[in-house]
Amino acid sequence: MVLPHEPSINVLESDSESEEDSVVEEDEDDLTKIIPPQIEDTKRILKARHVLGILGFLGFANVYAMRVNLSVAIVAMVNHTAMVTNVTNNTFDNCPIPASTNTTIKPQDGTFMWDEKTQGIVLGSFFYGYVLTQVPGGRLAEIFGGKIVFGCGLLTTAIFTLLTPIAAQLNFTFFIIVRVIEGMGEGVTFPAMHAMLARWIPPLERSKFAAYVYAGANFGTILSLPISGWLCGLKFMGGWPLAFYVFGGLGIVWLVFWIFFIYDTPSSHPRICRQEQAYILASIGPQDEDDRAPVPWLQIITCVPLWAILVTMCGQAWAFYTQLTEMPTYMSEILHFDIQQNSILSAIPYLTSWIAGILISIFADWLLTKGYLSLSTSYKIFNSIGSIVPSLGLLGVAWLGCDRMLIQVVLALTGAFSGATYAGSATNHIALSPKYAGTMYGITNAAGNICGFLAPYAIGMIIQGKETLGQWRMVFYLAAGINMGSNLFYVAFASAREQPWSRSQRLSSAN
Repeated sequence: MVLPHEPSINVLESDSESEEDSVVEEDEDDLTKIIPPQIEDTKRILKARHVLGILGFLGFANVYAMRVNLSVAIVAMVNHTAMVTNVTNNTFDNCPIPASTNTTIKPQDGTFMWDEKTQGIVLGSFFYGYVLTQVPGGRLAEIFGGKIVFGCGLLTTAIFTLLTPIAAQLNFTFFIIVRVIEGMGEGVTFPAMHAMLARWIPPLERSKFAAYVYAGANFGTILSLPISGWLCGLKFMGGWPLAFYVFGGLGIVWLVFWIFFIYDTPSSHPRICRQEQAYILASIGPQDEDDRAPVPWLQIITCVPLWAILVTMCGQAWAFYTQLTEMPTYMSEILHFDIQQNSILSAIPYLTSWIAGILISIFADWLLTKGYLSLSTSYKIFNSIGSIVPSLGLLGVAWLGCDRMLIQVVLALTGAFSGATYAGSATNHIALSPKYAGTMYGITNAAGNICGFLAPYAIGMIIQGKETLGQWRMVFYLAAGINMGSNLFYVAFASAREQPWSRSQRLSSAN
């Protein structure tokens, strides 16, 4: 594969002079149709797209903090003492309580009488709403712009996060409804951001830029797990409600900055440097502005490469949510960590994933820039790394049994590689169709996050009050098998070619 380079030339002051040295070239993967000459403004360190990246990162940190705090808080909300379970710590299939465990620092039992099946419904209720707004969110972002859709989605999530403690104490059905609506608000965020990345980020920057922005999800998880654990241990206001009040309030604060600093496109940004604007528009190539044109739903639904993304995202989501929503319970009930230890240790795999995901994506973009890999090969290699290695980590948890410290090491090391998916299937939609990237991401993320509520429910059915190593091994085997199997489908059928239905006939004929 031959990639054109960016020669260093002088920037002419005239805005009307065309850049004749721009190179238009399509490789086997439609990688970069236009790589412009070096027209970037080198005087500004913080560019307009960097501001988008920073606030996007903080936005996803907020939404994930508001999503995962319940995974920790539920340990303090449930009255475990009153619940009748089949746990007997003197059998061969249960871990002994370590002598060093200070049970006095565990939080007091909560007031909610929820068994494992009910807890699965509680943890999964968020995703009932989350999957409903994925496709509408992507399409609305393509029509009206990602700024308003992303901002409104996060605002809705923040408001209903603040309402969560009140709803839980009033009525169980009301609590589930609040969590569903919270999920509906958050459901638009990823598709809306995907639509913005397609309009703002040059092709050779997309892997690492997506890693920077979407790594906010890991960062939010890293903060939310230990802070939620600490808040749940406080006696002020009952402890666990603080986990919802604090993060919901931060979401409101973030929205103020988003409103004043973010714009839908480089063309609409009033303060963007003219050189940066020209560079972005030339890099991305001609844009189809007819966003209200009918969506080619039949071609999208029958697109095999899109199905490849959908299948692997389903597998990744099942494994991810098994670890995100259920690992705190496993560490509490099987490994006997107290809630503060539990929340801190649960965050470590997301810390390693955050750091490694950025480094891996930078490396992936470097390989593409040097021409060592085609785009489709890069997608398949890094998606395989991001799917297989974390799955091996879940198998390691099953095999290691009661070795508490080694389990944490395995989760931290293998979890680091999950960030490789940013250079894999996570940005593959934009290559297939920049115009419909938001809609397509909504489709695949909706399908993937159906596993968000199926996984906790299935785990509750498997455990059914039997908190034993054998039952939990079934949970981890299932998650690892689904993730690795779905990756094989992706490797077989994924593509990086822009699809023929991607652009309108008007723009296609012009090209």
